[in-house]
Amino acid sequence: MSIDVAAPAAKAWAALADWESQGTWMIATRVRGTASAVGERLEAWTGLGPIGFLDTMTITAWEPPHRCVVRHTGRVVRGTGGFEVTAIGPERCRVTWWERVGLPFGAVGRAGWLVAGPLTRAFFASSLRRFKRTLETG
Repeated sequence: MSIDVAAPAAKAWAALADWESQGTWMIATRVRGTASAVGERLEAWTGLGPIGFLDTMTITAWEPPHRCVVRHTGRVVRGTGGFEVTAIGPERCRVTWWERVGLPFGAVGRAGWLVAGPLTRAFFASSLRRFKRTLETG
């Protein structure tokens, strides 16, 4: 998913790369880590209170201020994801957040995407709107 933001690309990148502040805009997620290079690791807890899952990640591409790719290595979420920032003017940019992940349990996990897919898209859209508001309002 992508969203246009009325902020310079460098400002958007800095906000995305500040992993531990992502919880201010990413719904129900707390990130631990200050990774900023290929091979470094992060952890995120996604959920409400004690109900949720630990998402462990390793950075596989780090191209500031434009692109970061992570490999999800946890028990629940496996696959890849990333952020991309594209300048569309000196004071505007497009932020894209993408994920290509699978759920555990084989065919049951794949069938689970019938429910998880729409919820995940709503989570991304809402989180990106919060990211936009955070950057545009300071």
